[in-house]
Amino acid sequence: MNNKPSSRNTLNDLNGKEWIYNTNSIESFETEEWEREFNKFVIELIETRYSTKGKESFAHHIRKSHPTPKPPQLMERLIRFFSKKGELVFDPFMGVGGTLLASSMAERNCIGIDLSEKYINIYKEANQYLELEEQKTIIGDARDLDKNKLLEDKIFDLIVTDPPYGNMMNRIKTGHAARTKKSNQPTPFSTIEGDIGNLEINEFLIELKEITEKAVKKLRNKRYLIVFTKDFQPKPDYDGMLHSDIVKALSKINGLLFKGMKIWFDKSMNLFPYGYPYAYVGNQLHQYILIFRKEEKN
Repeated sequence: MNNKPSSRNTLNDLNGKEWIYNTNSIESFETEEWEREFNKFVIELIETRYSTKGKESFAHHIRKSHPTPKPPQLMERLIRFFSKKGELVFDPFMGVGGTLLASSMAERNCIGIDLSEKYINIYKEANQYLELEEQKTIIGDARDLDKNKLLEDKIFDLIVTDPPYGNMMNRIKTGHAARTKKSNQPTPFSTIEGDIGNLEINEFLIELKEITEKAVKKLRNKRYLIVFTKDFQPKPDYDGMLHSDIVKALSKINGLLFKGMKIWFDKSMNLFPYGYPYAYVGNQLHQYILIFRKEEKN
């Protein structure tokens, strides 16, 4: 990209490289190793640059078939903080099993549900490749978790999940997503009828609340629900702040309180010149980790 300001740029005097840097949704300052370790749960920003190749990728070459596989290392970090060894973790939207792999790494037990048998089989393949203890999986609809016999007598110590983000995956891709997938066409979580990842935002929020409410009934009191989400780009008809809408929706569940959030800055993502050189369009390199606590009155 040319280092001189574009003659088409009527907004500022920045060149292309400077423009891209200033659209980054996270501003980061490097710290010493000891300080990074100390800050892991003291500050609200989690910075990572996990490898997608070799041993340190934790079988990413197998798990990458899913449009948004979460790094097991990141999930392990959360699980170790919010639970104890031997406790039971639950993921109602397990995908290719980042939560389940992390639970095995952290010596926790875990149960995961997903509509897609394909994704569950990918988890099992990755798990075998990593030589971890296989966790329990259920092929099914999370909306029916209250009817599932395998969960009948289960009490969860922690719920960690990365639900589909409304119909985000059904939209035409731009920038990083288009280049990494080698196509700008939508790649939904699944084509399975009833997948809440294909619903419009309002419907999605209703379904997510109902599923979460059923899961939280089986969550031990004073324990936590962790939800990952990412915002949409703002549009005239929607501000795109999905994380805020999820907080509002789930806070309507009796006895479930929002306790705050962490920002996950995925430094392995690339910056792209969205809007250049005409208008500001942000590069969203972060996701929200929403933290809720069950606080039922005795």
